[in-house]
Amino acid sequence: MKTKNFLAAGIAGGIVDFLLGWLFYGILFKDSFDQPEENSQAMLFIFLGCLTFGLFLAYIFGQWAQISTASTGAKAGAIIGLFMGLLFNFFHIAMHADASYQVAALDVAISVVMAAIVGAVVGFVNGKMG
Repeated sequence: MKTKNFLAAGIAGGIVDFLLGWLFYGILFKDSFDQPEENSQAMLFIFLGCLTFGLFLAYIFGQWAQISTASTGAKAGAIIGLFMGLLFNFFHIAMHADASYQVAALDVAISVVMAAIVGAVVGFVNGKMG
């Protein structure tokens, strides 16, 4: 795996993940999910989390799976998003008495869609740089 490919694909994926999160969680489904407090460092940590996810996919795709097309990236991203969405929401339901199954299901669906799109971007960048 080339470091520049990893970084370029991971950063591109992280930026796309951040923008999709703003679209899905901040605009389309704003009423279903908690919003960060204004004047907090929340957005910085949200961005760092998105960047971490982009780099995570870039590492898996480049080092282990040799994914270098948007379509295979989207498929792999969707599967990873499904498992990550389920993992997070199962723990959230277990730890929060007021957790909603409907919101959890919506979050899993959003996770699948977002991870598929991020995976497509990471796969595409891998293919163009490889």
